[in-house]
Amino acid sequence: MGSHQIKFFACRNSRRLTENIVEKYGSKLGNSGVLEFSDGEFQPYYDESIRGCTVFIVCSTYPPMDNLMELLLMVDAAKRASAHRVIAVIPYFGWARQDRKDRPRVSIGAKLVANLLRAAGVDRVMTMDLHADQIQGFFDVPVDHLYASGVFVPYLKSLEIENLSVAAPDMGGAKRANAYASYLHCPMIICHKQRSKANVVGSMTAIGDVEGRNIVVLDDMIDTAGTITKAADMMMERGASSVRAVITHPVLSGPAYERIASSSLREIIVTDTIPLKDGVDTSKFTVLSVADIFADTISRVYDYKEISSMFIF
Repeated sequence: MGSHQIKFFACRNSRRLTENIVEKYGSKLGNSGVLEFSDGEFQPYYDESIRGCTVFIVCSTYPPMDNLMELLLMVDAAKRASAHRVIAVIPYFGWARQDRKDRPRVSIGAKLVANLLRAAGVDRVMTMDLHADQIQGFFDVPVDHLYASGVFVPYLKSLEIENLSVAAPDMGGAKRANAYASYLHCPMIICHKQRSKANVVGSMTAIGDVEGRNIVVLDDMIDTAGTITKAADMMMERGASSVRAVITHPVLSGPAYERIASSSLREIIVTDTIPLKDGVDTSKFTVLSVADIFADTISRVYDYKEISSMFIF
């Protein structure tokens, strides 16, 4: 068992999820705050001693950049306050789409973020459903890569959907969709899309039997909702009985909420790695909490126990 006292802290954007994780773990949230300057600069601080403690800091790094910067400053402050170990819990790892040079003269943002976290002083990283598995290799510290299938699969089974098919919204999601299809014993469909530019889908076709099927489209994140709503509308036009979406990270920028509300999606199932916006139409959304998964993993990491047996696949 970990011999150092464990303490939990939250960045401002992930406070609700952190409170749920801490409650499931059976502890309490540590006291911290943020001093804000009039020019927009800010300085996080700890309101209690963390000397010699194992510190878990929970923060999803979705835009704006302030969220990532707050996490980096929290890590730096913890190291300077003589914490024994600092573990960054990043339910949604932002900048993950920049995982390679897909054209000349571009940054690899995911690698840069990994370097920044290491420079700030993280000893370990815990995250969920990375956009690309190889991002784990960008870190020179241990990475615990968790999967939301632990909450999605039981929920899908509880719906008892007949004529179920699992769909990948693009070729990149085929591996994830195949894992779900194998576990749920159902056929798989792959959508082939051609982008005219970033965040804009040109044409889309489906590979697989769509007619008369109740389809669940799987993806790790949803941003402008262009791909997912276009896929749903296309499959309904081709005779699908219903289309649902299962998405781990609801980034939901730009016209995403309006697109989902007016699309043929019956339901969109997401996790609470990123909170939904207030004051928008969320009637089609079902939010499943991943607090249990993170609390259990934190407990195992702290006690130096293996975590692989926790995951369905």
